[in-house]
Amino acid sequence: MQTVVDIDVLIVGSGPAGASAALALSTYGVPNIVVTRYASLADTPRAHITNQRTMEVLRDLGVERDVVARATPQHLMGNTTFCTSLAGEELGRVRSWGNDPLVQAAHELASPTRMCDMPQHLMEPVLVDAAVARGTQLRFQTEYLTHTQDASGVTATVRDRLRGDTYEIRARYLIGADGGRSKVAEDAGLPMGGQMGVAGSINIVFDADLTRYTAHRPSTLYWVLAPGATVGGIGAGLVRNVRPWNEWMIVWGYDVTAGAPDLTTEYAESIVRRLVGDDDIPVTIKSSSAWTVNEMYAETYANGRVLCAGDAVHRHPPSNGLGSNTSIQDAYNLAWKLKLVLDGVAAPALLDSYSAERAPVGKQIVTRANKSIGETAPIFEALDGLSPQTPEELWANIAARKDATEAAAEQRARLRQAIAAKVYEFNAHGVDLNQRYESAAIVPDGTPDPGFARDPELHHQPSTRPGARLPHAWLTSGTRTLSTLDTVGRGRFTLLTGIGGDAWVRAAKAQPLDITTVVVGPGQEYEDPYGDWAGLSEVSDAGVLLVRPDGFVAFRHAGAAENAEQLLTDVLRQILGHA
Repeated sequence: MQTVVDIDVLIVGSGPAGASAALALSTYGVPNIVVTRYASLADTPRAHITNQRTMEVLRDLGVERDVVARATPQHLMGNTTFCTSLAGEELGRVRSWGNDPLVQAAHELASPTRMCDMPQHLMEPVLVDAAVARGTQLRFQTEYLTHTQDASGVTATVRDRLRGDTYEIRARYLIGADGGRSKVAEDAGLPMGGQMGVAGSINIVFDADLTRYTAHRPSTLYWVLAPGATVGGIGAGLVRNVRPWNEWMIVWGYDVTAGAPDLTTEYAESIVRRLVGDDDIPVTIKSSSAWTVNEMYAETYANGRVLCAGDAVHRHPPSNGLGSNTSIQDAYNLAWKLKLVLDGVAAPALLDSYSAERAPVGKQIVTRANKSIGETAPIFEALDGLSPQTPEELWANIAARKDATEAAAEQRARLRQAIAAKVYEFNAHGVDLNQRYESAAIVPDGTPDPGFARDPELHHQPSTRPGARLPHAWLTSGTRTLSTLDTVGRGRFTLLTGIGGDAWVRAAKAQPLDITTVVVGPGQEYEDPYGDWAGLSEVSDAGVLLVRPDGFVAFRHAGAAENAEQLLTDVLRQILGHA
């Protein structure tokens, strides 16, 4: 055993959760090491949908522009098509990922960012390169073996896979971001709910010029209703665009009880041909791999000084595009808390809020993603495609929808309704943005929770209630136009008030904690020219919002307070775990 390496935070795994944890920690000045058992970052597209909340996180961490420069933009993501093959009959489309005009308006109102399609093999280098540039130490070919922890830290044993020797890394905290088969989470004994391996799937990555079948209906996803498509998998055959319109990935199911098929190049090409529907287009198979659909979530994300994030604690299919988004947001929630605890500003009790806040989110997205698979079945049902039948019978059922009969008219209506219901997978704006945290790091204001006026999965409802993400509104500062979200973050607490809120500003400056103060109003540093912030803030000009480094409202007070300094002191003591 070689000499022990000492570090503040050890991160196991370089995927979206581990890479973003490293980026945030290094941005905040926290020394950290990332170890990964692999020789490189992700070499396949895997996760790809990047929603507005994640783009807000990346904006705060200073890499939004790098992601936008490499990603497929939102306007090319959204004609989700259902068909018999890319070259075959089209059955219908859903305007997706914010491209429905009404949903697009909601996206514009909700955030200064736009969602995009950023495949994981392009996302990871952006995150890791920025993290390393800011101080992260990255170790490839370094396998986590085990850990022990005591009152002052964690000792992890790792193996250098090139040399074959082992050594120890001593860290004050360990982040397990080592994916859906997380050994860190297993060693930490995190209790899990749900089950693994509920269905089998295959990913096939390939190159082919499919412009003629896709450019006129640009999309991230093309769903194929073909014989065998309901066996295992994610509800249907899927042709997923990686880069328009030459790089692709197919997702196809298999019977998990029978085991994965032999993934030969010939087998992979046969599946590609079946879903594309054109035997003459040149196809180059790049890789194929088998995986299982999981429905599992951790009930708590931490055990002492070991905290887990990403797929280590929420394991689910790619439906709704929630995986990397939730992973990055886990890391963002955790990083500022670790920073304050390591600096001695906050008590270790602050870290208890990580599980309290993120575990309910993880459970929600696991449930939502698996539910979305089941919501594909009604499309097949509309075509009588779930009953045992030959391929010829399925094609006959599909063709029958064109008949000028009452039965065919009813079939067409059922098909339109079933496709439209997929909005819960492809336009779930509320799932992306309606997170509400409850923990000791959130101070309720005593007002009754009004709930949601519309379906909280489909529709975002901005709120400044403690525990909600700060709403977006455009402000001006001199000649600059910026979002309310641009005034917060960067690892600091922010106090927002208006004209008459001088006592709150003085109270913030009297705290030992560095708090940014933002005063909005005519003649102030920030102005509200459209009046949007006045309509969203839910407090008077003399009221206050205290916003955490992750952009979530921690405390609000509707108006002025004579005891502002004492009130703010007490609030911060609770949030920071000193109460």
